[in-house]
Amino acid sequence: MDERDDRIRLSLTRRTFIRAAGAAGAGFVLYTHGGGAPRRAVAAIPGGTLDPTALPKFVTPMLVPPVMPRTGTVPVAGGRAADCYEISVRQLRQQVLPAGWPRTTVWGYGPVGPPGGKDRMMHHAPAATIEARWRRPVRITWVNDLVDAEGGYLPHLLPVDPTLHWANPPGGRTGRDSRPSFATTPGRYTGPVPMVTHLHGAVGVGDESDGYAQAWYLPAARNIPGDHAREGSWHAFFGRKAANRFGVSWSRGSATFQYPNDQRAATLWYHDHSLGMTRVNLYAGPVGFFLLRGGPHGDQAVVDRRTGDEAVLPGPASAPGGRSANQAGHELVLVIQDRAFNEDGSLFYPDTREFFDGATADAPGFVPDTDLPPIWNPEFFGNTILVNGNTWPFRHVEQRRYRLRFLNGCQSRFLVLDFSRIPGVEVWDIGNDGGFLAAPVNLTAEHGNRLLMAPAERADLVVDFTEVPVGRWVLGNVGPDEPFGGGEPGTDFEAADPATTGRLLQFRVSRAAGRDRSTPPRFLELPRVTPLARAARTRRLALMEMMSQSWDGPAQAMLGILDADGVPVHRMEGEQVTENPDAGDTEIWELHNFTADAHPIHVHAVTFEVLNRQALVVDADGEAVPPSRPVGDVLAPHPWESGLKDTVVAYPGQVTRIRATFSQPGQFVWHCHILEHEDNEMMRPYRVGPAQPGQPGG
Repeated sequence: MDERDDRIRLSLTRRTFIRAAGAAGAGFVLYTHGGGAPRRAVAAIPGGTLDPTALPKFVTPMLVPPVMPRTGTVPVAGGRAADCYEISVRQLRQQVLPAGWPRTTVWGYGPVGPPGGKDRMMHHAPAATIEARWRRPVRITWVNDLVDAEGGYLPHLLPVDPTLHWANPPGGRTGRDSRPSFATTPGRYTGPVPMVTHLHGAVGVGDESDGYAQAWYLPAARNIPGDHAREGSWHAFFGRKAANRFGVSWSRGSATFQYPNDQRAATLWYHDHSLGMTRVNLYAGPVGFFLLRGGPHGDQAVVDRRTGDEAVLPGPASAPGGRSANQAGHELVLVIQDRAFNEDGSLFYPDTREFFDGATADAPGFVPDTDLPPIWNPEFFGNTILVNGNTWPFRHVEQRRYRLRFLNGCQSRFLVLDFSRIPGVEVWDIGNDGGFLAAPVNLTAEHGNRLLMAPAERADLVVDFTEVPVGRWVLGNVGPDEPFGGGEPGTDFEAADPATTGRLLQFRVSRAAGRDRSTPPRFLELPRVTPLARAARTRRLALMEMMSQSWDGPAQAMLGILDADGVPVHRMEGEQVTENPDAGDTEIWELHNFTADAHPIHVHAVTFEVLNRQALVVDADGEAVPPSRPVGDVLAPHPWESGLKDTVVAYPGQVTRIRATFSQPGQFVWHCHILEHEDNEMMRPYRVGPAQPGQPGG
């Protein structure tokens, strides 16, 4: 077989399936499919020992995250001031399940404060919301405080697979950020936990402040083993760069990042981004919203077309320090996550590949005897839904308009928000990842009161309850309980379990206490979206999965390039950069998907336009056949993809085209935001401009 044939073989993919034999967990799913019919769940969604159907639904009031307190301000370049924060990740016990059920140990962000101080109570999963203003920088010292009361490190709550290309602190300075070798199959990693925070959606941020996956750091614990690396391979380089740019010094167990906030007003969010561990670190809880307001594309730039005056959007949001779960604010943030639990309240996450498809140490075997990692699962779908950190909560609303900012914070799950079960509701989409859309989209009239949301995507919705009858109504989810490949629920895939994952949140509707002065969405004129410059070049990129040589299933998810003949060529995360725009260049990136599933692709440090999609020549299973050959008509973006975005759905059997301007020089990454994929090779570095003097490997 020649090199070209080998590349084609490595690019071939699978239809997701789960074997019944040897499956772990409280329940098990076997997906059947054939003849073009949708895959069908014939047993319960797998998980831990806690049966989600036993949990009472809609008995917990929905938490409204408070505003993160600042530590002060500092002068920065240009005569401006920056808002300063000190935020740590700590372990805590939280009432995630309904009252009367066991508490759950999680990790949460919160303000650094004295032990036992009141600020310590603000650590939560999800965390308090950072409120930022346009062109007012924010400087945050992010602290890894995963230590116990005696200052010793805390091991991970969840199973960490040490056979991946990961942070690998036990490898020391020479072996960190690598895929280590083993003589026998290792168990889970139980050492100190690496962390590094990424502000998802930050544009124009310096690479030293982006949360680069190899810039992680361990907590400043008293008992870190002497042979462990304490920081990632890029940490010291970025620390020196931050000192030169901002005059800050990184202390052990922390890093200080600065965000310019000169982009469009938008809904951003922050989370861990450690190499090969994002899936388990984020699953443990550390996530929060970062709302950027103001500027020429902020709320004040929205016009009421009836009068030409500034429109009134539903509000206000939470006030600083507010903690009540029943605040009267009419602007709310909601992060939807899927999780699974054990009967003692602990989080469940698979500790063996057997959970996914029955692979065991006996058949076919794991690393180093085969290419299968022993713990990593290609995807994970929790059987329990959390909204703002609680299982199936409820929210009191009045018969008026609300602004709801949604984040899909799930591991692998695509959501299809379904408002159709709420009689009389009217829903308009006015914003996405990169801020306001080009024009409001009437989801009720034009899209059946439904909205697709991939992992990491955000949606800014105006939900009008004015005509909704007083009573209790449920926001549903008709996305699949399996990998998403596009299409419509009930036709192309089976919708989520209506008893569990098919329900998200209950609205308890009461009569309005006063007049609703907000502008009806049909009269909103959103700020103009300035088109990006003409592209200097087009890059053809590939999405793939590496099939195991020992088992009928994937060993890795992959990114790569197309060669001159259109054949996909995989690239490992640790290989040299292949995407290297010049500073200031605008480029078109073509994402050719050779897998059976849709992938949410996130590009750091930029927002982009979604240009179009086009079908590729596919086989009988609907998977693209190398070499890549676009065919048929070019498909326009979804209406809710107008404006700018930072995450885009790349559908199977299609090429998705985006256009971005790369303004900030430095080293960044692009990756799939299905976290299990990101952690096992579906992430690649890209560099804007030339290599920097003294950079690692450069």
